[in-house]
Amino acid sequence: MKHPNQHLPHGGSRSSYPRTRHRRLAATVLLAGTLAPALAGACSTCGCSLNSDWSSQDYATSRGLHLSVREDYFDQSRLMHGTDTVSRSAFQYPADEEVQRKTINRTTLLGASYNFSRYWGISAQLPYTDRHHQTIAGGDTDISTSDTRGIGDLRLLVRYQGFSDDAGLGMQFGVKLPTGRFTQRFAAGPQAGQPLDRGLQLGTGTTDALFGVYKFGLLTDSLAYFGQAMAQVPLDARDGFRPGNSLNIDFGVRYLDAGRITPQLQLNIHGEQRENGQQSDRPNSGATFAYLSPGISVKLSPRLDAFAFVQLPVWQRVNGLQLEPRRLWSLGVQYRF
Repeated sequence: MKHPNQHLPHGGSRSSYPRTRHRRLAATVLLAGTLAPALAGACSTCGCSLNSDWSSQDYATSRGLHLSVREDYFDQSRLMHGTDTVSRSAFQYPADEEVQRKTINRTTLLGASYNFSRYWGISAQLPYTDRHHQTIAGGDTDISTSDTRGIGDLRLLVRYQGFSDDAGLGMQFGVKLPTGRFTQRFAAGPQAGQPLDRGLQLGTGTTDALFGVYKFGLLTDSLAYFGQAMAQVPLDARDGFRPGNSLNIDFGVRYLDAGRITPQLQLNIHGEQRENGQQSDRPNSGATFAYLSPGISVKLSPRLDAFAFVQLPVWQRVNGLQLEPRRLWSLGVQYRF
């Protein structure tokens, strides 16, 4: 990528403009990424695949601390098999297999990022999830419910972006730690007291390796882009459960000449393999998704930014029977010290 200054004229009254544009690009890259994936299994993607890495992990080149708070909401009520929607009226109860009704997810994601230099930085992300789930288990005729609240699994990442002079090409690596509980049980209905599916728990119970690469820059004076790929691989199994390997690929563009408002558009692609282990729901796990995610960021002050996105599915393919959302909502703020 060319340095942003190379896209702009030199001298004249705009002598300070290249520095301002570069800062706006970096700040917008940060905002586009306060949206990190929190992935699970049996309910498919119990988290938002919108790219949170670009904001909360803070791909800026100046030293300092960035804090962010993001809220996600999505209602998984669409029962799918393969790429098709399945009508629940097609089932007669008691059925031989579980038929999920809905899963309502509300997640607060706390993010912190610190740059030691132009090229090195670290970040941490911790989710707090409030999840309501309804299902009719195989052999049952009534609905069983669960309400799960608590912190999820902590993600820690190290970032290096010294491959080019403009710091626009980088890599990141780290771990997801098993800080979320995975012992929740159904609260009501025929399954009351029975363990909740591992894919619906607050945490997976496993330590996962994270590795990714990213690129960002300017297409024109007014149009910026980014791209990222991030792989997540569990390093172990826990109590008879190992989540599937997953890969997120994200592309995005943003328009920089709309004043304090920056329109953005992302394409988010997520693929996840099946779960494994005695406690897994292997037949009903693993999926591939593609989402189109329009959004905006707004500069509220020199140090404070807000953002909002809606995520719309353009492709969904699941194994077995799984619940999927028709849209996902994300909004948040970020403060730069």
